[in-house]
Amino acid sequence: MRVTCSAVVIWLSCVPTSVAWAEDGPYCGDEGVWIQILGSGGPEIDDRAMSSSYVVWLDGKARLIVDTAPGSAAAFDKAGGVFTDIDAIALTHLHVDHSADFPAFIKGSRFLDREEPLTVLGPAGNDSYPDTKTWVSRLIGPSGAYPYLADFLTYKSPGGYKIRPRNVPSTGQRRWSRFGSSNLRLASIPVKHGPVPAIAWRVEIGGLSVVFTGDFSNQKNTVAKFAKDADALVVSHAVPESARGAARDLHALPSQLGRVATQANVRMLILGHRMNRTRGRETQSREAIEAEYEGPVLFANDMECWGL
Repeated sequence: MRVTCSAVVIWLSCVPTSVAWAEDGPYCGDEGVWIQILGSGGPEIDDRAMSSSYVVWLDGKARLIVDTAPGSAAAFDKAGGVFTDIDAIALTHLHVDHSADFPAFIKGSRFLDREEPLTVLGPAGNDSYPDTKTWVSRLIGPSGAYPYLADFLTYKSPGGYKIRPRNVPSTGQRRWSRFGSSNLRLASIPVKHGPVPAIAWRVEIGGLSVVFTGDFSNQKNTVAKFAKDADALVVSHAVPESARGAARDLHALPSQLGRVATQANVRMLILGHRMNRTRGRETQSREAIEAEYEGPVLFANDMECWGL
């Protein structure tokens, strides 16, 4: 059955999920798996939205941060997230609009009581972009932009825990799956985002699966297999169906997103990374997606929390 609802209050009754709000703001349920939208926008500073970032909750605890976009540290605090509960930070790529708040998270954690090491996973680099370990060092290493945070990379950490950055393959088509905790398991594959090293993440948590594609143009159509039978597919809705040229080398069209969702047989499609060139065109984008996909299509907004 095709779902064509367009408002949150209507979605609650017609989509096999739920979005929750408390009187003073967003609320994620105390049980089960929830996806919270810390930021639904892109790199623009005139779209009245925070940049693309997500939190995955399990039984009332925030367990995974996907992308540390500008504003995400403050949004995480507003959402009631506890940084000591986080198992890992997973970065899809290292563009500013997906990663700039990383030092803010680390500085803020100085005042908490975290003891467990924090794994930070992100793409390997190329000739134009640093790998994740180098990027972390350039930010908070001894010779980085914020050298006073360098001890977080050692066991002398003032925050009581050590950061463990790890590079994940960002070329080829092989699946990587070398991280797990008692709460979740992560896998990734490289995706095409123009010349930028980029990866998609699959999260297995609470008996469910969520796939975050990050920014991708779906060249070689690798995401559909990777996202097979996922409960939610979270994608970037950064270009309209009419996009041409360089924009299409960086981002998938709405029709392509719908096609991937159908090929993967995902239970719902969540559209994040919404930009000015796609806002106001939701009807056209929905039509293009629903020509390919018959499941629920959700347009993300800042701080919404969707239960699976």
